[in-house]
Amino acid sequence: MSAPIAHGGGITAAAAAFGGRPQDWLDLSTGINPCPLALPEIPTRAWHRLPDSYLVDEARRAARDYYGSGEILPLPVPGTQSVIQLLPRLLRQGRQFGVTDDRVAATDDKVAVTDNRIAVTDDRVAVTDDKVAVTDDRIAVTDKRIAVVSPTYGEYARAFASAGFTVDAVDDIAAIGGQYRLAVVVNPNNPDGRIWPAEALAALHDRMKSANGLLVVDEAFGDADPALSLAARAQDLPNLIIFRSFGKFFGLAGLRLGFAIAREDILARFEDWLGPWAVSGPALSLAASLLGSDVAAIRRSLDERSGALQAALSAAGLRSRGGTALFTLVADPRASDIYTHLCGHHILVRKFDYAPDWLRFGLTPDAAADRRLGAALQGFER
Repeated sequence: MSAPIAHGGGITAAAAAFGGRPQDWLDLSTGINPCPLALPEIPTRAWHRLPDSYLVDEARRAARDYYGSGEILPLPVPGTQSVIQLLPRLLRQGRQFGVTDDRVAATDDKVAVTDNRIAVTDDRVAVTDDKVAVTDDRIAVTDKRIAVVSPTYGEYARAFASAGFTVDAVDDIAAIGGQYRLAVVVNPNNPDGRIWPAEALAALHDRMKSANGLLVVDEAFGDADPALSLAARAQDLPNLIIFRSFGKFFGLAGLRLGFAIAREDILARFEDWLGPWAVSGPALSLAASLLGSDVAAIRRSLDERSGALQAALSAAGLRSRGGTALFTLVADPRASDIYTHLCGHHILVRKFDYAPDWLRFGLTPDAAADRRLGAALQGFER
């Protein structure tokens, strides 16, 4: 069994190791808005009844207006294995989806021969070039390479590797060519905040499309800068899938809600595989209300909180390596000692096993937390 993927959070474990009650710790280890809006009223029927389709429709309409896109599906938050594992399944059924090798065209249970390398016998395909394998009358492409722009969320690589795909960690979208069946780009990226302009990602989509591949863009941290999003162009980019997170920007990560934006046939597959009632009625009700609200106040609050965090880090002589409106990544050779020192003050930040000189700081919720963090950092022996 592979080791669990490290995430932010984990206050209970930190308190067990360093003492104190979990509720008294200051958790700066996540990229979640620490100042959520007041919750709107949730109708009793949303709690009492299974989530009827009208709740899904209301959330979809609100999301279309908010993201400026057409086809949208509410999902259990994309950062979980349950949704990401749908992507390998989508590729495994590539024949039906339309992702095929240029030498094979398939409809229903038929195989059309487009060159002399494929032989059809009894609805089965004989392998003559090591690029087509037979699985229950389906065509499975054995050239299964996946590109993930890294470092980033670990779930994507794990889901594809577990499904038998070869995953390459690449450091830039320029390294992604036609050898890949699918590419994953997190924009803005977690944990370093790297961004790729929409035009560059649209060009990557076109490269993937020309090779019958898919582009997945995870925009979990995209709400603070809508200009980065490809959502408004999704209907013109047929081999694109966008994942959006609801909980980070709105500060409601406990809802475990996200959205997928893609063309209708892809979303229909996701919806079928997830089954009915994948998202709770209360989550759908809150999404419909908050996506239709004025979010300018949230952006102003994030700007204020981000400025306060930057001031505390700068006063302590810590250098920012990147970040987003919801977190800052610090690079410092003393990162491990700083992490332990902050835990001694019951403040949790995010460390990284693959980059021992990195620490990620989430936003503080208020001025009192600013002072607490600043005092703890000033007390670190340099």
